[in-house]
Amino acid sequence: MQRIRRARCGPELSTQEVLWAGARPGDSALEENYSVMSGNTLEREQTEGRTLSRIGRKPIPIPVGVEVEVHYGGMTVKGPRGNLTQNYPTRVRFVEDGNVLVERISERKFHHSLHGLTRSLIANAIVGVTDGYTKTLELMGVGYRVQQSGEGIVLNVGFSHPVEIQPPEGVTMEVEGINRVHVRGIDKQKVGELAAQVRKVRPPNAYKEKGIRYQGEILHFKPGKAAARKA
Repeated sequence: MQRIRRARCGPELSTQEVLWAGARPGDSALEENYSVMSGNTLEREQTEGRTLSRIGRKPIPIPVGVEVEVHYGGMTVKGPRGNLTQNYPTRVRFVEDGNVLVERISERKFHHSLHGLTRSLIANAIVGVTDGYTKTLELMGVGYRVQQSGEGIVLNVGFSHPVEIQPPEGVTMEVEGINRVHVRGIDKQKVGELAAQVRKVRPPNAYKEKGIRYQGEILHFKPGKAAARKA
């Protein structure tokens, strides 16, 4: 069952009058005249005849079992795997067929650049609470191995000491065998950041074919000076 909750956005703002975070609560929020803060100047910009970005104009379908609640300056998405809160600087409008549509509040370059980004962040949150995200890393090299240590992992990748990494809240790490790690979570950004942190411990070596890489990552190895001299 699809549920959409519409929360109050301020003392004088309804869901259909959500302002960008830079606007003052209580300012006029009419469709044809939004209030935008630029430094200390409050500019009035017309939004008639505006165009949508290629990504930003795509509606976001709300899957069955997912609940979306819009509030002032942000959105909360609730699903089978958990809850996520996403802040956004642009106006969000709910259409009747159960989709989320992101709209710009002006034709300024700043809002153009954030239009598609905001749509992607909200879509990622919906996918996260529904299916979740997974990043898999593989260890390459003789003697390289990884072990589970509580909720985190311990890496032995050629240093004189083991390297221990603990996941942040909302992200899990699972070891498969001795050379594979799965990073899972509902927040795509947190999953990606933790996976990048693990890879950074020992990035792939372009000459010795050793290091930590993402599963499916295409690496271009170099022959080295000795091989070049023989050639």
